[in-house]
Amino acid sequence: MVEETGHRPLSKRTIFFYGLSEMPLQVASVVITAYLLKYYTKDLALGAAVVGTIWLAARLFDAVSDLLIGHLSDVTHTRWGRRRIWMVASVPLMMAAIYHLFFPTPPVTPLYFLSWMLVLWFGWSMLMIPYYAWAAELSTDYHERSVLVGWRVWLGMGANVTSKIIPVIALFAFSYGGTREVLTMVGIMTLVLVPLTVGLTVINVPENTEYKPPAISFRRGLVAMWRNGPFKRLIFAFFLNSVGTAVATAMVVFYLADVIGAEDRAILFLLTFYLAGLAGIPFWVWLSKKIGKHKAWIACLMVYPSFSWLYLLLGPGDFWWMLPIAMVTGFGGGSSAVLSNSMKADVIDLDTLKTSQNRAALFFAIWATVSKLAMSFGPALALYAIVLLGYDDSPGAVHTASSLWGVKSVFALGPPIFMILTAWVAWRYPITETRHRNMRDAIGRRNARRTEREKVAEAARASAEWSTPSPARAPRRLDPGPARG
Repeated sequence: MVEETGHRPLSKRTIFFYGLSEMPLQVASVVITAYLLKYYTKDLALGAAVVGTIWLAARLFDAVSDLLIGHLSDVTHTRWGRRRIWMVASVPLMMAAIYHLFFPTPPVTPLYFLSWMLVLWFGWSMLMIPYYAWAAELSTDYHERSVLVGWRVWLGMGANVTSKIIPVIALFAFSYGGTREVLTMVGIMTLVLVPLTVGLTVINVPENTEYKPPAISFRRGLVAMWRNGPFKRLIFAFFLNSVGTAVATAMVVFYLADVIGAEDRAILFLLTFYLAGLAGIPFWVWLSKKIGKHKAWIACLMVYPSFSWLYLLLGPGDFWWMLPIAMVTGFGGGSSAVLSNSMKADVIDLDTLKTSQNRAALFFAIWATVSKLAMSFGPALALYAIVLLGYDDSPGAVHTASSLWGVKSVFALGPPIFMILTAWVAWRYPITETRHRNMRDAIGRRNARRTEREKVAEAARASAEWSTPSPARAPRRLDPGPARG
């Protein structure tokens, strides 16, 4: 394992090919939350309350299954490793679910939507949890982890931006746009990217196969996690941040369609937002090296509430005024995915120091569980809120200013509230670069002592085998025969 032999810098080739598998996750995730909810709510007439409830139920079920996948990924032992085999197995599940969700044949039932959402999230977990856990094993260096995750997120957001550029070109060059059209284009791209990128990653990135599965029990492992203070603080902050992001993503198409009157330009808004986030990643990684990861993350978090409230001032025909706000908030959002993911690996090191076990996948399973709780709670909360505030979700409904106030307020004010709470929780996050270096040094010293003990024990066994003749080679005692007088 890396920590047993000392840190070796990763090659650029390894970093690049590792990051490729983030591409389909980024391409599909935003469209699923932003467009799929709107499509099944209004276009397929399932209704906001029904779609919100199905979304919540599917994500909660998936959150529980994450724990099982994380545990199994940690204890899996094959000649190909323990992470790549799960990633490959996820591909057919994800492709089948994407096809049925993005290309349904109306009319659809709530059971249809629920069934394929369950398949999608289960396959998603099989890919994401081992994939993210793998990053913690590829590098043990505090800053190199930020670079590794930064490249992964950058490649993912690059694919995300590209997947928005194509529909934008189709809209302005061929007048081909809208919710159904975007789902068609992005669905095709995702079906191509899933097998292609996962295949390139598992073929080109080496995985350590000489590892010891965790000896600690699942229950004791959860207790150790609960006693990991930095992990609890970080995961709670991440939960709040994810809820805020999910609320914004779930509401963006509703806001553009009903408040601004520019549903077909929603893809241009998302392109602007994520292009700015892509441009911001190098800056936030640089800033984290200057002031620390959690302080840079807090600085990023405060960008959103500083500008998001301006959406309250907009109304019909104000689409182009949205884009400057999207640029600024998107630039700030570029750090959340990078820095919080890099900080995950640091809290796993603290667990390794305390338990002498490498349980990265189980940690990422817990992380994914919390993330999915946030991603289930956020959109459901947003949909329930707009209905309670008077929004009419029936097809072809005519909205008034009072009925649209709920959509405006949830979109403009909901996410900033959660961003501020996230910054408050993350403020006292304790793992700095110095503390992390001390943790890695302690793990290295312990592993060196363990290696030395194993060498001494092996030498003692070899010496004992050499000095003790085997029964097959023991000298035979000569028979003296009968005594003679």
